Amino acid sequence: MPNVLTAIARLSLPLILTACAADPDLTAERGPSQLFDSTEKLIQRAALLELDTPYVPPPGDPDSLFAVGFARTLCSAIFVSGLDEQFAAQNVGFFTAPLEKRHIVIDRLVDEEAKTVTITTNSQFVRKAKFMGDLGCVPLPEGEDHPYYEGPVIQAHLPDPVSTPWPLGDKLVPLSAGGKIDESAMAEGLNLLFSTDAMTAAVIVTHKGRIVAERYSPGIDLHTPLENWSMGKSLTATLLGVVIEQGGYALEQAAPIPEWQTAGDPRQEIKIQDIVRMSSGLRCYSPYDPEVDLTQPYFDHHYLYTGTVNSFHYAATRPPQWPPNTVGRYRNCEPVLANYLVRLAVEGRGDKYHQFPQQDLFDKLGIQNMVLQTDPYGNLLLQGSNLGTARDWARLGNLYLSDGVAHGERLLPEGFVDFVTQVAPAWQADGRPIHGGFFWLEGASFGLMPGEVYSMLGAGGQMTTMVPSKELVIVRLGHFGGVEAWNALRAQGLSKMIDAVPISQPLVH
Repeated sequence: MPNVLTAIARLSLPLILTACAADPDLTAERGPSQLFDSTEKLIQRAALLELDTPYVPPPGDPDSLFAVGFARTLCSAIFVSGLDEQFAAQNVGFFTAPLEKRHIVIDRLVDEEAKTVTITTNSQFVRKAKFMGDLGCVPLPEGEDHPYYEGPVIQAHLPDPVSTPWPLGDKLVPLSAGGKIDESAMAEGLNLLFSTDAMTAAVIVTHKGRIVAERYSPGIDLHTPLENWSMGKSLTATLLGVVIEQGGYALEQAAPIPEWQTAGDPRQEIKIQDIVRMSSGLRCYSPYDPEVDLTQPYFDHHYLYTGTVNSFHYAATRPPQWPPNTVGRYRNCEPVLANYLVRLAVEGRGDKYHQFPQQDLFDKLGIQNMVLQTDPYGNLLLQGSNLGTARDWARLGNLYLSDGVAHGERLLPEGFVDFVTQVAPAWQADGRPIHGGFFWLEGASFGLMPGEVYSMLGAGGQMTTMVPSKELVIVRLGHFGGVEAWNALRAQGLSKMIDAVPISQPLVH
């Protein structure tokens, strides 16, 4: 494995997007600048393809939307992760509740009995989130005390984790003598990742499916679900893949979104694969757009978390901005629509929607502690409203290294792993060979084949990275408060870990 591969550690989600849209001189430390077009060229290309459709910004006051985002963040941190309230208020969930805006909060009320968190701002907005048990915390519409659905109990059918060996359980067995790993280098990498300022909470490394390194910060253990943010997009791809394997859809078909079925609606041209590749073309503005307007009061990308509307319907009613499969942009409408498709398929066959992820995927992998959260209408918001343990993300990562087969059962269609790890055509056309199908293709940034390294990435430094040639999965979960320090040390720490593991499969060029 070329040493340059270990430089993937420099990248987190915002850094990848910055590297790909920035002036070439600014990308030098992150990869060969010739791989990426300039921001100006990206914008010019998109402008030539843009359709004449209106844009209506998200409704609501940004302070109110911030407040409900903060309420949901704290609710999840306290009632799902079990974190201290004060610690969470200072260090968790900056994505929908930016740290620099938290000064507008004049009152923060945690009701242990009602399992709610209420935030009051200096502009007199009062917003609330409520713990819903197995579905975590839900942001509530203004003036409401409950969502518009009853929170179900999610039934898991797993063997006793204490006595069942990994990965279906948590019992670890002694490693065999095969597969030489440099234990000293691995330990040194762990030590770097747990540098104090980085606020790393959990790291797990698996090699050939077996745990070879694992560590947690004080107060965190293998059962603690932590914020994962956009790693949920890769989980979304997985759940949709399960539906496809079960015969529900085909990637190549037009996406059967109900809101698009009026005769003549141009969105009928959008295929399911366009959605998964983040190239649907919908007008759904994101702060990561190369042509971003920083005067935008609030972005659709965030509103899908905080709007407390039917987020599936909101995403489905965005007009087209470009023809499908022409321009690649990192926007939350696509994963929201993919989750909409999952709900349509599961309920369309008469199954229980909220039970589906556990019954049809998690039970097959041994995933025990994944918490998937919803909007007030019960729609799973897996563009990033999810919490899970490091071990559970490692289990999911290993499903991809095994080509979608778990314990002899095919869960993902043949060729699906290749699909999500190949550069999306619209992103390739944009000169940014970094995105596949809700997975980040990090090899492209370093002169390697894109799929040689691919990752599930989430804001705040959340990461599940797969290195197929080494049969390696590395998971890192941490708190937002340490993200700058994490970005600075990621390269050095991960390089130690990756170099500690021998190549077990030849690179394909």
